[in-house]
Amino acid sequence: MNRSARESAVIPIRGPSELPFRALLAELARLAEMSAVERELRDFGFRCIAGTDEVGRGSLAGPVVAAAVILNGDCSILGVDDSKQLDHAHRLALCQSILRCAHAVSFGVVEPHTIDRVNILVASKMAMRQAVETLVPRPEVLLIDAMCVDNLVVSQVPLIHGDRRSVSIAAASVVAKVYRDLLMESYHAMYPAYDFASNRGYGTELHWEAIRKHGPSPIHRKSFLGAEESARLFV
Repeated sequence: MNRSARESAVIPIRGPSELPFRALLAELARLAEMSAVERELRDFGFRCIAGTDEVGRGSLAGPVVAAAVILNGDCSILGVDDSKQLDHAHRLALCQSILRCAHAVSFGVVEPHTIDRVNILVASKMAMRQAVETLVPRPEVLLIDAMCVDNLVVSQVPLIHGDRRSVSIAAASVVAKVYRDLLMESYHAMYPAYDFASNRGYGTELHWEAIRKHGPSPIHRKSFLGAEESARLFV
């Protein structure tokens, strides 16, 4: 571990005394590995490094949400990982730590009607572009999971499985997931029949049953549903 890694401020989810010593060392080693790309970029002179990721691509309802995060270079966050690998309580705790530690965080949201119009891949890139373009300060380089975003005036580094290889991308995936979950909880209050607070808009068996019984809600993605369910929106 290099000097900067040793001197980095660690923001734990639990106090270090609560973690077995070997487990703590293993976690610090994992974080050091996840920060390797960021360290290499800093060695090349980049200082303002952002990670971006999106969530909600496979959902039947609700928006696709992206986050962009610039982490302070002298801080590590124990437990940060791809949001899909974490339970709800852990994501909430991590999100709080990320927001305390981050130099900048921003979001992009693309609504269902736009997803239906342009397709989900284009909509996902639109959300990430929104998030990156509203970051203050503007990043010098962007780390992104396995793709590039068109019409961004910033150097991009696409990483396969980036949310497991970059601490910046992982942090973006966590805050994007928490943000979108909160949006879906607010939609649950408006459309309780679909249980969005539980399924977050994804296609569970109960969610499909609710669509068949009640038809789609205004926030369902018609392009993701069968022709019969989509037609009922206009009845």
